[in-house]
Amino acid sequence: MSKNKGLQERTLVLIKPDAIQRGLFGAITSRFEHKGLKLVGVKMIGLDEAILREHYAHIAEKPFFSGVAKFMQSTPVIAMCWEGLDVVSTVRKITGITKAREAESGSIRGDFAMSVSCNVIHASDSIETAEKEVKRFFKEDELFGYDKSEYMHVYGEDERVL
Repeated sequence: MSKNKGLQERTLVLIKPDAIQRGLFGAITSRFEHKGLKLVGVKMIGLDEAILREHYAHIAEKPFFSGVAKFMQSTPVIAMCWEGLDVVSTVRKITGITKAREAESGSIRGDFAMSVSCNVIHASDSIETAEKEVKRFFKEDELFGYDKSEYMHVYGEDERVL
């Protein structure tokens, strides 16, 4: 299999411990599948202190970081890499805002969460961040390129990259 055939933009999604505990993996994943995005990598992993400090570097020195780390280490998480046209912004829209109780109904957080910290999902916030986060959680040989036959029904002919 080629490693990045087709649409080039990729993003990271983490299914957080609260979603794991509540059995929401299928419901969350189906939102991205139904949208027509392509799953190119998935794995369940336990997060250690080093990866959490790197991933949450913007809050690693804040007093509440230890609580975030404890929560993120309370169960494994499911890391996924999704691919598609404008996938970063599309996934962010489907995910909803961080403060879940204010997230729009119909979004993942709007439908499944009530908290800022227990908000069931992480999604990369920019193309630049997505590139770093995908590399942080996946080795190149853990990501797969393949033809997605339904793309002819998801994207217009002028939007498809073969």
